[in-house]
Amino acid sequence: MIGLWDTTGNEVVKALAAERRSAGGVASGMALTLIVVVDERRVREAEAAATIAAAAHPCRLLVVVRSDIERDRTRLDAEIVVGGRLGPCEAVVTRMYGRLALHAESVVMPLLVPDVPVVTWWHDEPPAEIATDFLGVVADRRITDAAQAADPIEALRQRARDYAPGDTDLAWTRITPWRTLVAGAFDTTAAKVTEATVVAPRTDPTAALMCGWLGSRLGITPHWEHVDGQPRMREVRLRCANGDELSLTREDSMATFRRTGQADRALPLVRRPLGDELAEELRRLDADQVYAEALGAAAGVAGLDERPAQRVHVWKDPATAKRAEAGVTAHAATNTPG
Repeated sequence: MIGLWDTTGNEVVKALAAERRSAGGVASGMALTLIVVVDERRVREAEAAATIAAAAHPCRLLVVVRSDIERDRTRLDAEIVVGGRLGPCEAVVTRMYGRLALHAESVVMPLLVPDVPVVTWWHDEPPAEIATDFLGVVADRRITDAAQAADPIEALRQRARDYAPGDTDLAWTRITPWRTLVAGAFDTTAAKVTEATVVAPRTDPTAALMCGWLGSRLGITPHWEHVDGQPRMREVRLRCANGDELSLTREDSMATFRRTGQADRALPLVRRPLGDELAEELRRLDADQVYAEALGAAAGVAGLDERPAQRVHVWKDPATAKRAEAGVTAHAATNTPG
């Protein structure tokens, strides 16, 4: 491991090359570059997840931590790890302070592995518009997590408004086991589904996407039955045109599958670690059309998969916006009649 404090991007590139030579790293063995945008307090959590994902997808991991953008003096600290505690990957953890944090691409771009896809993952609340973050614009795939937002359901609607092919969200990944079990229920029947009910908390983004998926696949409008006291989606119920009823009910790490005329069955429905969810999304680097249709149905926005895949970077300075907002607030307070 190499630690560089108050350094430059050029020095980071040189140190990575030296560490790779020392460890015998080969760039051609990298399947992709994974950029992780994360807050300081969640760096270790993101590193742990990326380590699990890297075991299945050898990658160069570039962790970007932005801090104190209004600080007068810029500073770059970096930690370089090749084949160490982060598993079979080359990792560079960069901490950027001051105005440099607004231009993270100036440090990240020279570190990208040549001729391999780029994936950007926000392990935090993502930008409202991905085009305002160059690290998202440069990526072939972009992974967000609506569950990190203060209002997860509104965050999903924003993901639909801002969608471009190549986007995905970990709320979608978390319902893969549910979708697998529900789809498997129809291996032995061709009966048309006429009604669907999803039982889940009103703030659960996985339930919103499950409703969207069922609606887009079955051509119906599912009913979302809100329940209190549940941490996440609990049940999916389906009614078929021939009168059969099917249900899948979560019980801890298992699910009970019930179907008219058949004995109940216990099926595994385990909540996976974050690293496994990330690894699943790294398996495909093309646009996920099924996700686009489910997201569009959940948010009431049509034609998401018909949008251009490429974004044009839109410059946004959050520090300037914050100062302008503060100025407006102060002006309003000054001119308020006493």
